[in-house]
Amino acid sequence: MFDIGFWELALISVVALLVVGPERLPGLVRTTSGWVRKLRGFVSSVKNDLENEFPADDFDDLQEKPEALNDVYEMIDETREAFSEASRELADVPNTNTDTNGDTSTDKKDGSAPA
Repeated sequence: MFDIGFWELALISVVALLVVGPERLPGLVRTTSGWVRKLRGFVSSVKNDLENEFPADDFDDLQEKPEALNDVYEMIDETREAFSEASRELADVPNTNTDTNGDTSTDKKDGSAPA
């Protein structure tokens, strides 16, 4: 787990023996092993809870979603191109509602000049 070899453990043991002393060393080992045991149990329980909450199938679905998003982005780009092409075509079409006076109003009923 931490990639600790024999010589690292031996050095830690010698330093612990010098710092703590031979009388309290067995108690320190018991206490440390208890903490390690509790830590392993905690990590194992969290891992099991996460596996129960988020099954591996859900993660596979999450990996497929970016591909689906690429399809959506392509559709958005195609729609933008279609709109820009349509707006260019509309800009090229002359305005047919303009009369000779430059009035674009279509409310003239009697043909008289606007007031």
